[in-house]
Amino acid sequence: MDGGRRLLRSVNGLDSALAAPRAVFAGASAHRAFSAAHSFVAAPAKRHSKVEKLPPRQRLRQNDGFWRRLVEFLNLPGVGIVLTVGLFAGVGLYGAQLNGQYAGFVHDHGRPRDIAARALGFGVDAVTIAGQIELGEAQILQVAGVNPLQSLLFLDVDDMRQKLLALPLVKNVSVRKLFPDRLVIEVVERQPYALWQKDGTVSIIAADGAPIDVFHDEKFARLPFVVGEGANLRIDEFLGLLAASGDLREKIRAGILVSNRRWTLKMTSGVEVMLPEADPKAAIALLARLEQEKNILEKDVVSLDLRVPGKVYARLTEEAADAREAREAKAHGKGART
Repeated sequence: MDGGRRLLRSVNGLDSALAAPRAVFAGASAHRAFSAAHSFVAAPAKRHSKVEKLPPRQRLRQNDGFWRRLVEFLNLPGVGIVLTVGLFAGVGLYGAQLNGQYAGFVHDHGRPRDIAARALGFGVDAVTIAGQIELGEAQILQVAGVNPLQSLLFLDVDDMRQKLLALPLVKNVSVRKLFPDRLVIEVVERQPYALWQKDGTVSIIAADGAPIDVFHDEKFARLPFVVGEGANLRIDEFLGLLAASGDLREKIRAGILVSNRRWTLKMTSGVEVMLPEADPKAAIALLARLEQEKNILEKDVVSLDLRVPGKVYARLTEEAADAREAREAKAHGKGART
């Protein structure tokens, strides 16, 4: 032993003493290393198989992360107070709606969502209206339902378009939003084309025969005038007769459609001219010639019947008929005395 009470051995001796045990250690270590490697390779498959074979209840427990986070959120400071206030606000709003207070609030201030949208800059601050001629801007805004309590964000442009299309004068319309705060309404109006009288009411009609408005403005008095059931749908046919009348046109006051078959012309002198169903333009040409040569429309006649081609049958006024009878009687009397 040395001074430190340790056993003294030579290095060679120590090596020889450790030679045999080292072999045993190496063998044991190799065995353990093989076993560890074997267990390391097999372990993942073994753990995977355990996951697949978990009971349903244990598998559900692994998916409870959402509920855990929800509980943690509800336990945050102030969350309970906010939810409570929201609940009472919802109940109060529902009660106010039942009592009619909500309707009054909306009438005075607008819907809550519109109030919020206006606060964010999405109000209806500018409205551009284009294309209107007969319609006024105030009328368009009123029919469309535009008001300053609305917001552009929640504006129903399809509903506005349908309301405007319901106007007889509107043929087509488009409504567009220009964010953040501008509304554009473009109107295509039906143009006044003629006047149509039915059942004593005179209406302004468009080229397609659709009634636009009741006639109440004298500025439309010079429009072509038709009378009778279905005459509005045959306005182009009547306009063709006017075109064929030449200088006689200014003396034609209206066209009366009879039995949806033929036209009778009402003249400014009060005379009615009955046209044939077939080739009425030829009859109008005959009338124009008689007027030019004999001023037939200024005679004491009530009506002229041109329905038989090449012939004219005139119905005299009562006074003219009596005077004619008297002349004929006088003429026959003179003849008898001679």
